[in-house]
Amino acid sequence: MPEPVPTPPAGRRELHRERLRVPLRWWVQWTMFVASLWLALVVAVPGPLAWSVSAVLLAVSVTLLVGYGAAPVVVADGVLRAGRARIGVEHLGEARALDAAETKHVHGPGADARAYLLLRPYLNRAVRVEVTDPADPAPYWLVGTRHPDRLAAAITTAREAHVAGGGDMPA
Repeated sequence: MPEPVPTPPAGRRELHRERLRVPLRWWVQWTMFVASLWLALVVAVPGPLAWSVSAVLLAVSVTLLVGYGAAPVVVADGVLRAGRARIGVEHLGEARALDAAETKHVHGPGADARAYLLLRPYLNRAVRVEVTDPADPAPYWLVGTRHPDRLAAAITTAREAHVAGGGDMPA
């Protein structure tokens, strides 16, 4: 289900935004794991201890799943942001949406150890973005996404707008 794109703050021009949230099946699996642990504990230890351990484990699980899925992928104001990393579009070359087989190859046997990777095991598609800055050791970024065509188009649009308009983004 596509997530709604929030309205950017006044003066901010956003071409793409998504969070790499974990899929529903991960939430179900962790919930079932905690429930199974609770069931094993409730017959072996006093009830309040079983509930306490299960509650702590559930809280830790929620924190881990939310934190892992919080990585943003944003193209806004002439900058590509992928997780904690940021790079200006003036330092980017071609952005290409990859299918599942290409993504598997580029982050597997065809990988360059110097590349910046923001991947999640539940996303089988990505965008490969060439880095043109000679001072940057990363030859490319590989960014996992649910919308590779939209992300590649947003990067291309931002880069072309920067080149054509001297750094301005389209409205």
